[in-house]
Amino acid sequence: MLLVVDVGNTNITFGVYHGEELLHTFRLMSKLSRTSDEYGFSITNLLEKQGAVVEDIKGVIIASVVPDLMHSLINAFIRYFDMTPLTVGPGIKTGIRLMVPNPKELGADRIVDAVAAYEKYGGPVLVMDFGTATTYDLVTGDGAFIGGITAPGLRLSAQALWEGTAKLPEIEIKRPDKILGHDTTSSMQSGLVYGQIGQTEYIVDRVKAETGLKDLKVVATGGLGRIIADNTDKIDIYDSTLTLDGLRRIYNRNQKN
Repeated sequence: MLLVVDVGNTNITFGVYHGEELLHTFRLMSKLSRTSDEYGFSITNLLEKQGAVVEDIKGVIIASVVPDLMHSLINAFIRYFDMTPLTVGPGIKTGIRLMVPNPKELGADRIVDAVAAYEKYGGPVLVMDFGTATTYDLVTGDGAFIGGITAPGLRLSAQALWEGTAKLPEIEIKRPDKILGHDTTSSMQSGLVYGQIGQTEYIVDRVKAETGLKDLKVVATGGLGRIIADNTDKIDIYDSTLTLDGLRRIYNRNQKN
């Protein structure tokens, strides 16, 4: 079995694969500081709760946008799994060409999403990830990553509202039935969700206009991506496990025959 690990700014998401089948997923908060022993204990226990054990895991791959926790996390796998995980970074084989001035600046999650979207759905493809940040990345028909857009994510925008103002409360992020809110909560929900929908639709249209790629596929992922995908016809596919599947594909590409 393969354990794939997506380290985001909010959560660490784990996926257990048997071949191409995703068997289990679980999460840890990434904002909590942990030692390698705490990571090792938590991961092994969560695996066992899912019906898997350490001995079942024959490989580990990590994509991370949080460098500060990588030392402890990698050491946890060395100590508790007796293996050094593969990490997505410079020198790893991905199957796409990074046609940007400084590929090292690209977040590992964006590369992983681009790989999965291109291999699963073909190109040209615009892949969106609705996470802590909302990212939009374009891969051409011949597999070249040529650029992207980065914007605040829904939760980050919501947090800015209630932390940056004296009277606005913390709210649930969901789409209200009407765009005109009749109380504080619904007006905030409307601004956040319909604002994100409007941003998404504008960016898709602008990318198509600037590139001339009228046949561009649009693929979305990320925890809050479903809310957006269900409320616009600009997104062709919503794939909740895109990042995990991208990690699996990159791991397999880097194994010696």
